[in-house]
Amino acid sequence: MINFIKTIKEDIVCVFDRDPAARNVFEVLTTYPGIHAIAIHRISHALWKFGLKWMARVVSNIARWFTGIEIHPGATIGRRFFIDHGMGVVIGETAEIGNDVTIYHGVTLGGTSWSKGKRHPTLSDFVVVGAGAKVLGPITIGMAARVGSNAVVVKDVPDEATVVGIPGRVILSKEEKAKASEQQKKREKFAEKLGFDAYGATQDMPDPVATAINNMLDHIHAMDDQMVSMCKSLKQLGSEIDIDKLPNLGPCEIDQQSKARDKDENPL
Repeated sequence: MINFIKTIKEDIVCVFDRDPAARNVFEVLTTYPGIHAIAIHRISHALWKFGLKWMARVVSNIARWFTGIEIHPGATIGRRFFIDHGMGVVIGETAEIGNDVTIYHGVTLGGTSWSKGKRHPTLSDFVVVGAGAKVLGPITIGMAARVGSNAVVVKDVPDEATVVGIPGRVILSKEEKAKASEQQKKREKFAEKLGFDAYGATQDMPDPVATAINNMLDHIHAMDDQMVSMCKSLKQLGSEIDIDKLPNLGPCEIDQQSKARDKDENPL
């Protein structure tokens, strides 16, 4: 009983870390269907493990009627599990969910087979599953992986990867994230070196202008590396070339125009 209360407290506290709309404990306890569904599931799961399977199913169905969230009492759920909004969530019997997992409304952790045994997915710790996503079959979603909204995932996902699309495909692996982060640092450093910061420090967002300028910076950076290497070689041959410092190009015309446009659009 003590462990049950402690687990429920953790479920409530984790809401404040993941939902900025949460204001106080009373509000979370009385108005968050995800909390209600998880609390009732922990009761039904205990009944299921104790062998009272019919009673466990009745209790889980009561939770479904009141919350719109269907969790089979046989599903194994870790600590600090958060279901945001929750309507339409379905979690199958053999699903396994780790600690600190977050899922949004419309998510299905379903099976692809009518055979008994393990037929539902396993979500490792710190996984986030976006709204409407379907994770199907006895697959494993790696630690800290992200599943995009409305994705349909039917294959294993590696740790810290991001999956989107139908069928789900990995668009950013752990290694690619590290490479992208390193590339972004290079862009920012080189943009600062040029005296240009309007778009150079922009993340790769779906903005064609920012993406194009980022690609230009990458190309210029590669050319700059080659030029530095050539200058070093010439210097070793006796030529006197200053390669230590790149001149600052001064204020960026694009940046000035962008600021002027923003000022015209937002005079206040």
